[in-house]
Amino acid sequence: MKYKRVLLKLSGEALMGEKQFGIDNDRLKQYAYEIKAIVDAGVETAIVIGGGNIFRGVQAEKGGIERTQGDYMGMLATMINAMALQAALEHIEVDTRLQSAIEMKQIAEPFIRRKAIRHLEKGRVVIFGAGTGNPFFTTDSAASLRAIEIDADVILKGTRVDGIYTADPEKDPSATRYSKITFDEVFQKGLKVMDMTAFTLCNENKLPIIVFDMNKPGNLLRVMEGEEVGTIVEF
Repeated sequence: MKYKRVLLKLSGEALMGEKQFGIDNDRLKQYAYEIKAIVDAGVETAIVIGGGNIFRGVQAEKGGIERTQGDYMGMLATMINAMALQAALEHIEVDTRLQSAIEMKQIAEPFIRRKAIRHLEKGRVVIFGAGTGNPFFTTDSAASLRAIEIDADVILKGTRVDGIYTADPEKDPSATRYSKITFDEVFQKGLKVMDMTAFTLCNENKLPIIVFDMNKPGNLLRVMEGEEVGTIVEF
């Protein structure tokens, strides 16, 4: 495998599949098997998953919910998704640990960096829930932060598009995909990869990002094997 330790960032929306809300069981099962494939290949795997399929703190303000309260509600939504993914992985005999940035001792361990690294070294998948535990930070920021803390080799941003394009490929059919791009080029061209806080964290800590289509079967393993899948943001 090209990478020894990775952090996979999944959006909550990705779990919806063809639904308009909640969790699509078929999509959840697919993701579990994709993750199992790289774990079986010896890759130490950590995961951060969003909660946008259930609740988004940013949207809460429109309904009269104060932003900080809304963000905490969003963190709880990530825990629902994290527990669902944990259950799907353990159903196919993948050993997992769920760690939360907010204390929930009945369902998850607290986030402890050294403990997380030890789990990874033992071949367990570590799922980080509840974002950073702080309002005003996205799960992209949580992914960057946790990846740096566990000394991951790369962040894998699993999306529904197959990389970074010159423009939004869903709106502009003439948009072309980059196979490689530097952090400076992303800044200069104003491309959207992650939110600015998350992206800057990766840049400052020399952590590459690979953006790829998680919904295409086998893509995750192909990335691990070093195939040119998606777009890599490097230095």
